[in-house]
Amino acid sequence: MVGLKEELLKSIWHAFTALDLDRSGKVLSHNLCTVLNVPHDPVALEEHFRDDDEGPVSNQGYMPYLNKFILEKVQGNFDKVEFNRMCWTLCAKKNLCKSPLLISDEDAFKVWVIFNFLSEDKYPLIIVPEEIEYLLKKLTEAMGAGWQQEQFDHYKIALNTSREGLSAWELIDLIGSGQFSKGMDRQTVSMAINEVFNELILDVLKQGYMLKKGHKRKNWTERWFVLKPNIISYYVSEDLKDKKGDIILDGNCCVEALPDKDGKKCLFLIKCLDKSFEISASDKKKKQEWIQAIQTTVNLLRAGSSPPHKEARQKRKELRQKLLAEQEELERQMKELQTANENKQKELETVRKQLEAAAARAAEEEKKRLQTQVELQDRFSLELEREKMVRQKMEEQVAQKSSELEQYLQRVRELEEMYKQLQEALEDEKQARQDEETVRKLQARLLEEESAKRAELEKWHLQQQQTIQMTEAEKQELENQRMIKERALQVAMQQLEQLELERKEALEQYEEVKKKLEMAANNTKSWKDKVAHHEGLIRLIEPGSKNPHLITNWGPAAFTEAELEQRQKSWKGKKATSE
Repeated sequence: MVGLKEELLKSIWHAFTALDLDRSGKVLSHNLCTVLNVPHDPVALEEHFRDDDEGPVSNQGYMPYLNKFILEKVQGNFDKVEFNRMCWTLCAKKNLCKSPLLISDEDAFKVWVIFNFLSEDKYPLIIVPEEIEYLLKKLTEAMGAGWQQEQFDHYKIALNTSREGLSAWELIDLIGSGQFSKGMDRQTVSMAINEVFNELILDVLKQGYMLKKGHKRKNWTERWFVLKPNIISYYVSEDLKDKKGDIILDGNCCVEALPDKDGKKCLFLIKCLDKSFEISASDKKKKQEWIQAIQTTVNLLRAGSSPPHKEARQKRKELRQKLLAEQEELERQMKELQTANENKQKELETVRKQLEAAAARAAEEEKKRLQTQVELQDRFSLELEREKMVRQKMEEQVAQKSSELEQYLQRVRELEEMYKQLQEALEDEKQARQDEETVRKLQARLLEEESAKRAELEKWHLQQQQTIQMTEAEKQELENQRMIKERALQVAMQQLEQLELERKEALEQYEEVKKKLEMAANNTKSWKDKVAHHEGLIRLIEPGSKNPHLITNWGPAAFTEAELEQRQKSWKGKKATSE
């Protein structure tokens, strides 16, 4: 009801501003009550329009009466075209341009109604350039002509420089002048205005001739169909005088294509709760357009949405409001920036003055500084000469000290090199002693294994002597055991020979280590003499004295006499235990 009230107010506003309410306010109110089907109260009407300070031209005004006694009682059961025509009649004579137009008065009325639909919700009513462009595009499309965007852009620029938009009468003059419909005759322009009027004002989504199958006689009759947001009406002809019926649409309706039958083509079916309607279009394109249009209308009913053109108008308004809010915000930010810039300018001016004063003080101080500098330069020149002489003497002393230091460093480097070589010789001697100890341990292990093998051989020899003294009956068995033991003895002898070879190899390794040790001792003695010759401060660590080696059948032994006696006692003890 709020949207309906706003639409009514726009038309009433034109009539309201065109009349002298002191003389014609009662007539306007009476006509409004008549066309809006509102029961009016003559007493309240006379009371409101009495000739005193409470009348419509006083501070109380006409709008409170209009809202309270008329608009709040509107139910929507009235003819919108008749209502608009009544308001048009009251205002057209006073405002319509007297110059001849290319459109008829009826077309001018329709343009006026379209203006009320597309205008902004503020007074005085105007239509903004975006809505003008939308309307002109619709008219151009309906006329089958091409849209001249460049021409409209020039017109829009000229319009924006002078005002925000056009009034209803200026819009009628614009369309009636033919500026955007050049080359089109009056009839084409009139048909285009009527088509746009039917779509935007009468909510006609689609219309045209089709064949409809009867419910009783099942015959096919041509009808003029008009599709609106919730109804499809069909008439005898396009003049809409003889209405034959309605198809009520709701969210439960559906439309589907039918195959050709009974000689009829391009068939489709509209299913409602109580009835179904078979319809035949003139061609496949028309059939598809009607099916799509009806299905879109049913979908909008299911979703509870407004017709497409009203939805589009609301989106355009919301977009303009958003852009306006953004523009106001931008202007506010620009003002803030401008204010901040002015404050900055003032601050900069203050800083500039402070800098000028500081520059003057700095110039005075610079003058004093230069005078002081000249005096200091003379004093510093004398001190500089004295410093040069002192520096020259110091450089000579530094050169002498540097020469002595270089000689001392050279001597230190030679001593460090000798120390490194001595360290290497000591490392070689230490390694030779380690090798000698390893060979000595190897010889001891071989002798121990040799003594163990000899003890085992003697044990086997005694066992053989005992077996010889056995009886003849046991001789054969003992002979077998003897053979086995002999084979074991042969294996032991082979192992003994192998140990002998390993001992010889160990002896050879010992000789090599001994030679290395002697060479290391000679190197150490040589370096000792050199170091004693240079400094006399370093004392080499010499290897300890060696006890004389025992000589065996195989060469020098790896054990001392005490170690050998200990091993002989151990061997004898093991032998006595085995016997």
